[in-house]
Amino acid sequence: MILTVTLNTALDITYRVRGLRPHASHRVSEVVERPGGKGVNVARVLAALGHRVTVTGFAGGATGEVLRERLSDGVPGSVLRERPAGGGGPVDALVPVSGATRRTIAIVDELTGDTTQLNEPGPQIAPAEWGTFLDRYEELLAGASAVALCGSLPPGVPVGAYANLVRAARAAGVPVLLDTSGEPLRRGVAARPDVIKPNADELAELTGSHDPSRATRDARRRGAHAVVASLGAEGLLAVTPEGHWRAVPPARLTGNPTGAGDSAVAGLLSGLVERLSWPDRLLRAAALSAATVRAATAGDFDPAAYRDLLGRVAVSGEAGAA
Repeated sequence: MILTVTLNTALDITYRVRGLRPHASHRVSEVVERPGGKGVNVARVLAALGHRVTVTGFAGGATGEVLRERLSDGVPGSVLRERPAGGGGPVDALVPVSGATRRTIAIVDELTGDTTQLNEPGPQIAPAEWGTFLDRYEELLAGASAVALCGSLPPGVPVGAYANLVRAARAAGVPVLLDTSGEPLRRGVAARPDVIKPNADELAELTGSHDPSRATRDARRRGAHAVVASLGAEGLLAVTPEGHWRAVPPARLTGNPTGAGDSAVAGLLSGLVERLSWPDRLLRAAALSAATVRAATAGDFDPAAYRDLLGRVAVSGEAGAA
């Protein structure tokens, strides 16, 4: 079982409009609601790839109830075609809280393909609720083959939370991937996670360098076992103890990039538990990420585009000490 942790879950709402114009009223052509937050998105893609996956974190209020109902519905039909017979959706191990789960609003401009994102703050987490989560996390680690720690921290959660969760996973012998930003990332890296997956801005904030090659190496020196940087249209750059590689899609893709990084995390985690080589993990991660940009709904991925991109993503680099 792969475990994903989303401390700041969300109900993702996507509006589609003919053309987004400031200071104007808009007629919405389509509304889609789905459970969200980075780790939930990762779990949805992992389930679509046929992996058993459990989601934990927090959910509360009326929005949290809707999120859990949607989560129990399983992965959407557009992704189900990619899942082998007998697969299931993510298992709900979310911890109830008194505060209300946040909503995120994605407004898709059908004329340009651009997306405008509005993110609400998360609920205030009480010390007792945080303690309940830590107990749940320790229990779930006992049955996990890998864990992903994803996204922002809601109010009330200690800024060093991810560092503590990384240490707990390492103590349990469970490989851990960290995907966050800012001070939680800086502290989390020092706890020596197996993989971190920052984007270019997060990597620059962590290291002070805007050169991705230099910054990935610096991030490894700060404690990460392996660093995989998301570079947008330029693909993925990985620096690991086994070597360094870059995975690049065949062309710049137009569409909605929301969730593309989460799909990359799913590709990396699934490749890890399947014991794929680093080049094959990066190939899968880059193809899933690009196929997510092409999907009609934020955070989904286009299965046909994914299959096509698996044969067209270019992976270059070399094995050896990085």
